[in-house]
Amino acid sequence: MSPSPNIKKKPRRPRKKSRFRLLHQYYSYTGFYSFVKNSLKKVSWPIAIFILILWLVHEYLLNFNDLFTTITTTFNPLSILAVFFASESILGLIPPEIFIAWAAKTTSPILYLTALATLSYLGGIFSFLFGRFLHKIPSVYNYLEVKMIRHMNMIRKWGGFLIVVGALLPIPFSMTSIAAGLIQYQFKNYLLFGLLRFVRFYLYALVIFNVF
Repeated sequence: MSPSPNIKKKPRRPRKKSRFRLLHQYYSYTGFYSFVKNSLKKVSWPIAIFILILWLVHEYLLNFNDLFTTITTTFNPLSILAVFFASESILGLIPPEIFIAWAAKTTSPILYLTALATLSYLGGIFSFLFGRFLHKIPSVYNYLEVKMIRHMNMIRKWGGFLIVVGALLPIPFSMTSIAAGLIQYQFKNYLLFGLLRFVRFYLYALVIFNVF
């Protein structure tokens, strides 16, 4: 028997979008991917030039193997770690890769690499708290919430993903940590996302330990 023409088929329910897809759409609409892309463009050339200069110096002027060996035998490791912590706490002025290369030439590379990653993580926490402190200063607060309100709202929208990018990519982690503090991001979530800093150090070490 053929089905009755009066019977209507039930409309199919639209499939629920996965959380990942919803997040992807959200970050696309808010312009986060464009922000990351533009940021990477800005830092990629300086990083490429920096790496090229290091390679040229290593090939024609100074052997980094000898240099880092001299540093490890001349300077107290605690002094080097202190300089690194200061750098990671104040805008990330010195590239961490230099210190990772130094760790490769120590007697306990993994131990010092872990110490560097820990200090970078703690430096980020210091920067985060510094950002919160800055937000309490009336002049800074007025500047951010009046003149920079559009940028602040965008940073608030992106939240933890911005911290993830700062922890993993070659963007100064201290700056993203200060930004997280300025927007009063939840501290416990910052501590969780910031742990990815350890991932970055170990991944970079896989390359740098074999190069130098």
